[in-house]
Amino acid sequence: MPVVLCYGDSNTHGSVPLTQPGRFDRHPRGARWPDVMAEALGPETQVIAEGLPGRTTVHDDPVEGGCRNGIAVLPAVLHSHRPIDLLVVMLGTNDLKPRFSVTAHDIARSVERICLAARAEGVVADVMILAPVPVTEAGILADVFAGASLRQTGLAQNLCATADRIGAGFVDAGMHVTVSPVDGVHWTPEAHRRFGKVMAKAVAARLLS
Repeated sequence: MPVVLCYGDSNTHGSVPLTQPGRFDRHPRGARWPDVMAEALGPETQVIAEGLPGRTTVHDDPVEGGCRNGIAVLPAVLHSHRPIDLLVVMLGTNDLKPRFSVTAHDIARSVERICLAARAEGVVADVMILAPVPVTEAGILADVFAGASLRQTGLAQNLCATADRIGAGFVDAGMHVTVSPVDGVHWTPEAHRRFGKVMAKAVAARLLS
């Protein structure tokens, strides 16, 4: 049975668009895109969703704290679920926060570090990089992501080039879904359903390649 590990942030976790500070609701089981993907792939494939709200690529968060540095906790996550046939990485959205002050090129390099670190652990057979959906500065997260619209310019192109360079799969999530206008970051149930179906086809093709 192939094992697919989805490593991401709040949109892999299934966070509902935020309407008030401190309230972190989650879409129900079965409605999140990894669950939709798993249903479409069928019981012969095991899909593990490992999404943490606020997770970055390689940065400790001085404001939110809480083990959100993606590369720091990666080895423990990988060895908890080994062996892994396909690691699907969708990170970079939280790096766009002004507190980190990084460029789209920097984010792509950080995702590359995660992918190479995963391979170095010797428990991952293949990797797929997902370019996150572009954010908008809206709702209660407008200040949290101030300036992100400009900083994310070229992110998908940089991540695609990274995938080509290291021999990873690639999907640009922004070609298939958009963020909710409620908070400019998180996805609606419809977006989760659509993307889950897209990913089922991409993952099935990758596993057969």
